[in-house]
Amino acid sequence: MTLFAVDVHFLKNLFIVVGILGGAAISDWLMGRWMQGRLRTAPKKGRAIYPLLRRCLLFGLRLGIWLVAFYNILTLIPALQPIRQLFITGLAAFPDKFWGALNTPFTDVGERKNPISLLTLIIFVSITVLVFVGARLCGQWLKKSILPQTRMERGAQAAISTIISYTFGLIGFIILLQSVGIDLSSLAVIAGVLGLGLGFGLQELASNFVSGLTLLLEQQIRVGDFVEVDGLLGTIERISIRSTIVRTQDRLFVVVPNQRFFAKNVINWTYQTPESRLHIPVSVAYGTDTVLVTEALLIAARSESRVLKYPPPQVWFKSFGDDAYKFELLAWINQPCDFEPIKSSLNFLIEQELNRKNIQIPFPQRELWLKNPEALAQALQPQPEAAAPLPTVASGEGLKLKTGIKVTKNSTLRVLLRKVSYFENCTNAQLRVLIEQGYRQFYAPEQVIFRENESGESFYVILSGQVEVYSQKLNRQIAILGVGDFFGEISLLTGAPRTATMRVLEATTLFVVDRQALQKLLQNYKALAEEIAKSLSQRQQVLEELGLTQINPSESAGDDPFIWIRRRIQTLFGI
Repeated sequence: MTLFAVDVHFLKNLFIVVGILGGAAISDWLMGRWMQGRLRTAPKKGRAIYPLLRRCLLFGLRLGIWLVAFYNILTLIPALQPIRQLFITGLAAFPDKFWGALNTPFTDVGERKNPISLLTLIIFVSITVLVFVGARLCGQWLKKSILPQTRMERGAQAAISTIISYTFGLIGFIILLQSVGIDLSSLAVIAGVLGLGLGFGLQELASNFVSGLTLLLEQQIRVGDFVEVDGLLGTIERISIRSTIVRTQDRLFVVVPNQRFFAKNVINWTYQTPESRLHIPVSVAYGTDTVLVTEALLIAARSESRVLKYPPPQVWFKSFGDDAYKFELLAWINQPCDFEPIKSSLNFLIEQELNRKNIQIPFPQRELWLKNPEALAQALQPQPEAAAPLPTVASGEGLKLKTGIKVTKNSTLRVLLRKVSYFENCTNAQLRVLIEQGYRQFYAPEQVIFRENESGESFYVILSGQVEVYSQKLNRQIAILGVGDFFGEISLLTGAPRTATMRVLEATTLFVVDRQALQKLLQNYKALAEEIAKSLSQRQQVLEELGLTQINPSESAGDDPFIWIRRRIQTLFGI
C-alpha cells in the first residue's frame, strides 16, 4: 500500500509538472501569435523600428513565463527545495549585484577624472536617442503645422525645418554631455582620432556632410525642384545632411549622395522660374517652301495647350543638311517635369500639320555610279536573266513636294497676309517674322469676338470674311469691315475699354497679335505704325462724332489727332 501511495503521489506531481510545462508552452505560443498580429496592424512608418521592440518585449514576457513555471516546479517537488532556496537567494541578491555592476566605474575621462560606468553609458545613449528623436519630431511639427502658414515655398520650408531639427539635436547633445559630467575638453583626444578617420576612411562621408549643409544654406537646389544630375532626371523630394532623395519620372526614389551635386554639372529646370524652352528638330525635303514650313511648325506649337503663348514659339532654320533642310521649333513651357510628354505631343502635331500641307520628311539617299556596267552584265550571264544596269539616282531626287497636290490659295497664312495692304510688299523673310508674332484664329458666323466696354489686349487683322462693328450704346450698326481691315487698336493703344461690339457675319479668319507681340511687330515695321496712326485718327474723329470716344480730350488738346496718336504709339511701344 505504501508503494502504491508513493506511486500515486509521484504520478500526481508528474501530471502537475507536465501541466505547468504545457501551460508555459501554450502561453509562449499564444504570446508569439499575439505579437505577430500586433506587427501586422502596426503603422507602416513605425515598422522599421517595431520588430526590434517586439523582439525585446517578447523575450521579456517569455522569460517571465518560464521563470514562473520553473519556480512552481521547484516549490512542488520536495527534493528540489535546496535548489529553490538557491534560486530565491539569487533573485533576492540580483538587484543589488546588478545595480552595483552598473555603478562600478570602469574608466575615467577628462582632467577631473569623471567616472564612467555602465549605467552612465546606458543613460547617455538613451537620452541621446530621445534628444535626436525629439529634434526630428520638432522639425516635422514645424514643417507640417507652422511653416505652411507662412506661405513660403516648399523648398524653403524643408530647408528651415531640417536646419532647425539638426540644430536642436546638436544643442541637446552638447547639453547632455555636460549634464552627465563629461567635460568637453576631455573629448579632444577622441576628436583628434575622429579627425584622422575623417581624413582617411571617412573622407567621402565628410564630403557628403559638408555638401548637405551647403545645399541647405545656399538654397540653389530645393525640395520640389526638377533637376538633372549625372544623367538622372527627377524631382527633389528630400534633402538631408548625407544624401538627397530624387523621385524620377517613373516614380522611382533614388538616394543621391550630396557630394555628386557639387562634383557634377547640375541642371535645375525650376531655378527662379519654371519656364524653359524646348528644342524640336525637324527636317524637310529640299525645295520645300521655308515660309510654309514655318507656318506649319508654329500652328503645331500653338495647338498644344501646354506651350506658352508668350514668349511666342519660334522657328529657326538651322542648316542645310545632306538630304534636307534642318529646322528647329523652339517652344516655351512652364511644366518642365512634363517636357517629355509635351515633346511627344508636339511631334504628333508636327507630323499631322506637315501631312496636311503636303510637306515631305526626307530619308537618307545615296548616289550609285557604275563605272563598267558591261563587266557587271558579263558576271551575271549565268543567271536566267541578265541584270539590267542600275539607274543613276540624282542627288535630291524624291525630296520634292508632290506635284499632283495643289495648295489652296487661301490655305496659307502667307497668302492671306499679302492681301493686307501694308503687308503686300513684305519679303518672305519679313512675313516669316510676322507669322511668328501672331497667330491665325477662325470664327463661325454670328460669333462675338469681343463686346463693348470689355478690356482689350489684342489687335486683329481680317484675313478673310466680314466683321460687323455694332454699338450697343447707340443700338445700331456702325460699319462692316472686310479683308485687309484691322480693329482693336484703339483699346490696345490707349488702354480704354472696347468702344464697340465686334460680331462675325460669315466664316472669318483673323490674324491676332497681342500687346507684347505688337510692340516687336511695330519695331520691325515702321510703315505699319504710320498706317495704324492714320487709321486710328480717322476712326477717332468718327467716334467723337458718335460720342463713343474713350480718350480724354485734354490729352490731345492743341495737337492734330494724327500727330498725337503717332506720338502716343511711339511712346507706348518704344519706336
